[in-house]
Amino acid sequence: MKIIQKIFILDDEETITQSLRAILNHENTKADSAFQFEITTSSDSCTALQTLKDKNDFDLLLIDLKMPQIDGLTFLRYLQKSEFKGAIIAMSASGISDLALEAIRLGAVDFITKPFSPEELLFILKKNRRHLNFKDTNPQVQQQPKSNFSEIISQDPKILEIFEVITKISNFNTTVLITGESGTGKELIAKAIHQNSSRKDHKFIAINCGAIPETLLESELFGYKKGSFTDAKSDKKGLFEEANNGTIFLDEIGDLPFLLQVKLLRVLQERVITPIGSSEQIPIDVRIITATLKDLEEEVQKGNFREDLLYRLNVINIKVPALRERRGDINLLLDYFLEKQAIKFKIARPTLEATARQALINYNWQGNIRELENCLEQAMILKTGNIITVKDLSNKILTQQNSQYIPLTQQIIVENSKNLSIKQHTTDIEKALILKALEQTKGNRTQAAKLLEISHRALLYKIKEYGLS
Repeated sequence: MKIIQKIFILDDEETITQSLRAILNHENTKADSAFQFEITTSSDSCTALQTLKDKNDFDLLLIDLKMPQIDGLTFLRYLQKSEFKGAIIAMSASGISDLALEAIRLGAVDFITKPFSPEELLFILKKNRRHLNFKDTNPQVQQQPKSNFSEIISQDPKILEIFEVITKISNFNTTVLITGESGTGKELIAKAIHQNSSRKDHKFIAINCGAIPETLLESELFGYKKGSFTDAKSDKKGLFEEANNGTIFLDEIGDLPFLLQVKLLRVLQERVITPIGSSEQIPIDVRIITATLKDLEEEVQKGNFREDLLYRLNVINIKVPALRERRGDINLLLDYFLEKQAIKFKIARPTLEATARQALINYNWQGNIRELENCLEQAMILKTGNIITVKDLSNKILTQQNSQYIPLTQQIIVENSKNLSIKQHTTDIEKALILKALEQTKGNRTQAAKLLEISHRALLYKIKEYGLS
């Protein structure tokens, strides 16, 4: 059953309204589209204002900011005084200007620069779906709570599966362990769990366990009483108490000192905390979500992490894929960050040259989404004019793009042209792949085994056999 979305388009240029109608009607014809758009258009701002007053059931208003009679900003001021509850997206031919920023201040949730492509329009609609009051033709669907994944930009099946898991677990007070490489968006997943739960109106507090010295981390988490140590001049609430009835997100839980692991285990078991310098136990009702890039099972084997705590934390496990495992999302993320950074720097959104875009899509993002965002910000600052070209990209991306790699098997054969032994070349290939996997995972053998698609035990055997340890 498709979701009905009612859209009102207001622009004094009929060519624009006709173009928008055509884009959305084309989307209506797609069998795999989840939405059915009902479209109303107007080129007269006075008539449109009356229509919106009389018929207040539109989910979305697309409005041009420069119009005769009533201009876009004045129109938005009128809407602020009305009962219009739909989302508003402003359109402007002048890019990210003071005009567009003023529209945001007056209630618009986003803006789009004219001229724009059908893909850009649909991306804007998708990006702002959290603001839209979707109405489904099935009454049973209307009664279901709406899921909010607005901060996560993805169309990848692996991420969509994570969305399904989040929807199922959000209202259960169970612990969740989120694993994945640095920069993959583990905190965004934790926020999505919180925002889709009954705790969403209470605090979401995040803390990086590896970024705070052990001597300070305990007081940050559990608080302290006045006089409990030299600088304790007054009582201080800990983050667990601050997050009561909400969610606490413990990032890099693998770096939690061993003594504090014992105290966290007690919190999970008894749902109480004891501030430093106090004998009083304070009951808490907090959802605990943790994340790590470490292999905690391996840390348990090394004696660095408590096995009983791991079992408590790992009731639900969510593995966030690396960006290179979801390359189809890179294009979406590029457009998202271009707009985000244009707003940040208060400049017109630049055009990303096709060759530069392809270089970014092809790049092996070891730092994942965080690296991509930083790279695009650098290019935004260094660009000449309003176009980001290949030359504006970082040297790492240019090096990868310009390198002509000989395939691994060919390289070995070329270097060992006098030796045509298949057995020997197979061994060389295995060695090279193992070394590459260990390099990519920074020596994490469990993760390397997954990349190589062999068991952890098999990898250990081959490392010993080939003398790679």
